[in-house]
Amino acid sequence: MPEGAHRPRRGATTIEEVARAAGVSRQTVSNALNAPHRVRPETLERVTATIRELGYQPDQSARSLRSGARRTIGYLTPVDDPNDPNPLMAGFLEALVDAAGEQGRRVLLFRPGRGAPDALAAIDELVAARQVDGLVLADVLHQDARIDHVARLGVPFVAFGRTGPAQPQHWVDIANDAAMAAVVRHLAARGHRRIGYLGASEDLPWMAARRAGFLAEARRLGLSAVTAAHPQVEAVRALLRGPDRPTAFAAGSDLLALDVYEAVRAEGLEVGPRGVAVTGFHNTPLCRHLHPPLTSVRLPLRAITGALVGRLLDQVRGQAVPTAGGELAAELVVRGSSG
Repeated sequence: MPEGAHRPRRGATTIEEVARAAGVSRQTVSNALNAPHRVRPETLERVTATIRELGYQPDQSARSLRSGARRTIGYLTPVDDPNDPNPLMAGFLEALVDAAGEQGRRVLLFRPGRGAPDALAAIDELVAARQVDGLVLADVLHQDARIDHVARLGVPFVAFGRTGPAQPQHWVDIANDAAMAAVVRHLAARGHRRIGYLGASEDLPWMAARRAGFLAEARRLGLSAVTAAHPQVEAVRALLRGPDRPTAFAAGSDLLALDVYEAVRAEGLEVGPRGVAVTGFHNTPLCRHLHPPLTSVRLPLRAITGALVGRLLDQVRGQAVPTAGGELAAELVVRGSSG
């Protein structure tokens, strides 16, 4: 090996070795890592260069024991089928891990064990073990018991989905009603005056908001609006057989839009501008692979998770937190299914 070349080291480099190589004290190295504003710029530059050269990695576990911070966020994952996973929540998790990593945090996934009645015991176990600094909850329902539980525990938390009026407003969500109103305006601009809506259970707050946004905007524009009941495919087919059949359908999710595709084709009609226009919601990957490709509402997942992590860390650090939830706009992605 040429003289002066970097030699691989055996074992982990210690903070004392960094201090000796940089010609500074151990405390100066610690300050360079944890409080760089206390170190003179030329010294900070020298210490930082030495850290890079020696490949020093601070002992995060020791730092956590001293500070009480675990630098880990717990995410209570929704129950899902591993053979048929929810593509939206998979994208949410990917964005959450990135957002946490940008703040020097890891994400710990957990959920109740098989046969457990609810998530509260799993939350209690994780909190008691002091494994996380705070929690991220998703799929938040009306007066969700998980929200009341973590609030009583005094655990920092944020929710993807709106909490109830009497609950802490540590949430981030999209404007579901406004997003569906944008869908209605898009279809109206394409000349559709009779529009159908296909949604899921209104026990899900986001679905209720989408339906409300659809109906309100249709009324405002003077459109004829109908909603399909269950089962979905047969309900859509029944509407398409009527004398005033809709010329377009807005679905509350991309999977529901597939039911509309099936119903339209079962009636011998065509999906698209020359037949029955169809829109979905969530902009999952399947939208691009349908024929024709599906117009859908794209959720700003990176903006959502960035806001969630930011709000959570404000609580962890004892900083002022907003007294209201955060609402973000979604984006309509127009494709061939609606022109």
